[in-house]
Amino acid sequence: MTTTTGTRPTMTAAVYRHFGAPDVIRLEHLPIPTPGPGDVLIRVHASTVGVADHRARSRDIPAGLGMLAAFGLGVFRPSRRILGMDAAGVVEAVGAGVTAFAPGDRVIAMTGGAFGGHAEYVCIHQDGAITRAPETMSFEEAVTLVFGGVTALGFFRNVTIGRGTTVLVNGASGAVGTAAIQLAKELGADVTAVTSGGNAELVTSLGADRVIDYTKQDFTASADSYDVIVECVGNAPFEKVGGAIRPGGALLLVIADLRGMLRSRRQSRTSQKLVTYNVGKPSAEDLAYLVSLADSGRFRAVIDCSFDLADVVAAHRYVDTGRKRGNVVLRINDGASRP
Repeated sequence: MTTTTGTRPTMTAAVYRHFGAPDVIRLEHLPIPTPGPGDVLIRVHASTVGVADHRARSRDIPAGLGMLAAFGLGVFRPSRRILGMDAAGVVEAVGAGVTAFAPGDRVIAMTGGAFGGHAEYVCIHQDGAITRAPETMSFEEAVTLVFGGVTALGFFRNVTIGRGTTVLVNGASGAVGTAAIQLAKELGADVTAVTSGGNAELVTSLGADRVIDYTKQDFTASADSYDVIVECVGNAPFEKVGGAIRPGGALLLVIADLRGMLRSRRQSRTSQKLVTYNVGKPSAEDLAYLVSLADSGRFRAVIDCSFDLADVVAAHRYVDTGRKRGNVVLRINDGASRP
């Protein structure tokens, strides 16, 4: 709820001032951001709690990347005290020079490493990853397009996928995995999804042509091969899956440790198979493409469960289990409202 302290209005935000378990997060009243030149102030209706929030809060970072992460997250205390890499809501105000958006516009945005989505208001520059929200979706649904969709698109930009391309998605039931299945199918690929048996129905409904239950079968031990492997788990480095990639194919490392990142260039050169952790920069064009797919019924929101902002600690606890399917949504300012 927005309040006023003195003469400056404040907002409710989920704030963490120490790294650690979910209960380091507290609801606090902070000043509403003031949009500067080129900025768009969004009244947030929904965000998501994802693996990136878990990693930032807990400092659970892939091996070797702790020091690098500290520069972005903070060394001793969080440098970005409000988590949330995405937002869906309504433009509240705009700064000088903004022409692309106006108060009242329904939008979705990716704040990325700046975070800030777990609050009633967030600012993003008009040239950032922001676009108008799908006309066919509630804010809760629309925000699920952002992190997973933009991440999958960013990795797919490294390769050519068309009719008949074989794509394997390892970790197919998460936010990025469920988006990767749908986007690969949209491009005409034949998709194999690696997930638990309990998620087989979900990934099949999203378009997966084949499902491998990792609790019963190790896909790396099979003689099958693929043009593209999308690695969303962190347990399938090139040393393990290189033989399952066809000549000229690619391994897209959505999750990689320092060792995997440092070796990727040499592995690409010596194997003639692309190994990359490059996701690129999120863009408004990527979001607009996802919105067009959603509005035409070709991209589906995948929501595991939703929590109110007041229950943000419970949302983090659930994400920490590692069992979420698709997206965990955080409702802020009546996040379920439709156009």
